[in-house]
Amino acid sequence: MKPITGSIVALVTPMHEDGSVDYATLRKLIDWHIEQGTDCIGVVGTTGESPTVTVEEHCEIIRVAVEHAAGRVPIMAGCGGNSTREAIALAQYARQVGADCQLQVVPYYNKPTQEGLYQHFKAIAEATGDLPIVLYNVPGRTVADLLPETALRLAQVPGIVGIKEATGNIERAQWLIREKPAHFAVYSGDDATAVALMLLGGQGNVSVTANVAPRLMHELCAAAIAGDARTATRIQMQLLPLHKQLFVEANPIPVKWAMARLGLCGPTLRLPLTPLSANGQAVVEAALRASGLL
Repeated sequence: MKPITGSIVALVTPMHEDGSVDYATLRKLIDWHIEQGTDCIGVVGTTGESPTVTVEEHCEIIRVAVEHAAGRVPIMAGCGGNSTREAIALAQYARQVGADCQLQVVPYYNKPTQEGLYQHFKAIAEATGDLPIVLYNVPGRTVADLLPETALRLAQVPGIVGIKEATGNIERAQWLIREKPAHFAVYSGDDATAVALMLLGGQGNVSVTANVAPRLMHELCAAAIAGDARTATRIQMQLLPLHKQLFVEANPIPVKWAMARLGLCGPTLRLPLTPLSANGQAVVEAALRASGLL
């Protein structure tokens, strides 16, 4: 795989009013992101409502994304699970249909030890390591935390090429960047702190904000990776209201509402997620205006 750098959108999964997946709009969003300069498209992650799509839908979203992108932009396929066997099965499917890499989240709910995490990801790599693996650490959702020393241990496993570090802890990210092997990429999974991580040597940002401001996020990432702190800071300050308010309620509730407000897709979510509250709508509307999107 050619190393992925820059803005990786954590793409929403658009849905019809009845809750079924809106594949036509998914294709339109892929075209729009390519036109806007998004560097990689991540599908069926947290923002893509991976917890509520069926296994069949999960696979079909990956297949449609790969087919429609047609090599124009890399596809990062969310393949994680709290069952190692399920994660391997999803990764095998993603590999079969031509995804460029797989995003593997730390197993959630069953609270594995650090050794359990190591063995989980090692088993996935042994089964599907020819589809490059990006680890995904988001302890705010998974409870289990992939500690830096375990991540660095996994960086030695063939097939594991990077990590999406979504703790927002910049000191922690610095140590990962300092100690990692050359081939191993560190990506931010936290929009608010991503610019700092990239200026310190990170390779990109897996972004929620990119769903509504793809061109600006691409430009921010390009500037930060190039060490252009002045340009990166200017764009960061423009987008800062979105970085904050797109999390005023649980992701992807606010970003789906924002996308509907911009006419990009419908606002439909699946339970247990519920529509954005009236107060949340006012806050997100103000953030869209403050960032120049309305």
